[in-house]
Amino acid sequence: MLSRLRLFRERGWTAIDAGAYAEIWQRYGGSVATHPQVVARLSELAGIPVRYLGWYEDDQPLAAIPTWGRHLALSKEVLKRRGKRALFDLGNAEVILPVAPQAHIVLRHRARYLSDLHRNRILNLRGQPEALAMCRAPGDLSKKFRYNQRRELRLLEEAGGRLRPLAELAPDEQARIYGELFERRWDFEVPGKARLAEVFGLLREFMCGSVVWFGDKPVAIQILYRVESPAWISVEYVNGGVAPESNGFSPGSVLTFVNTQEAWADAEARGKPLRYSFGRADREYKDRWCRRVPVYQV
Repeated sequence: MLSRLRLFRERGWTAIDAGAYAEIWQRYGGSVATHPQVVARLSELAGIPVRYLGWYEDDQPLAAIPTWGRHLALSKEVLKRRGKRALFDLGNAEVILPVAPQAHIVLRHRARYLSDLHRNRILNLRGQPEALAMCRAPGDLSKKFRYNQRRELRLLEEAGGRLRPLAELAPDEQARIYGELFERRWDFEVPGKARLAEVFGLLREFMCGSVVWFGDKPVAIQILYRVESPAWISVEYVNGGVAPESNGFSPGSVLTFVNTQEAWADAEARGKPLRYSFGRADREYKDRWCRRVPVYQV
């Protein structure tokens, strides 16, 4: 029975190896949640083997997917079923699969938060009730809003605040700061706390952004992952933490302003669109920074 179900799911697909998947990803692009190294490293951490599949027409690859059984790899549902729900956290990441612009494929593996880019490329998509919050370009923010953000940054710096690149910190220090500030902001333990330093070490090359400090104390942090595709740049804002006593200087808002401005400047310098996701559009503050975009599921 299991074999017949897999044959049905994989109809039209061909088993490929990790190297072929990486080549197709580098050709057509993807997002953080489908990047070859992110998939491979987190799957190894989870102890779950990845089965890679490719879609070919006339011997030309048009798409590829990494899978865990009947789900796309890194599935929260699979982790939960295996008792590893809090092993790592990518938030509600936008899922962009490496699919050619001219492709028309059928995806039978379970997936959520599939990008709007796939709307005309994957034939059996269904609309998902939730939307994603995608960061607005600086020019789409009002002049008053941008002025207020620059003013908050100036006031924070005048009061002794400073920004330090997250990349300057070792993974264990990143994990300690994030864990402490997350719990102080949300009043519960950060997801995946036990393996956080290990995860940050595995994904270190993809991390970006800054940390806000007052004196020798960090007061605001955001966990961002960035990958670059041939035709766009993807950034995932997973979550963050803020010291409550510093709220008078709005360090979280300042950090969002600085991180997004730097990401847009980087994308502009590379001549590529930016897909900066704040995850599910479920909080009022996201609407100030973002536009809501539809996502899909299978």
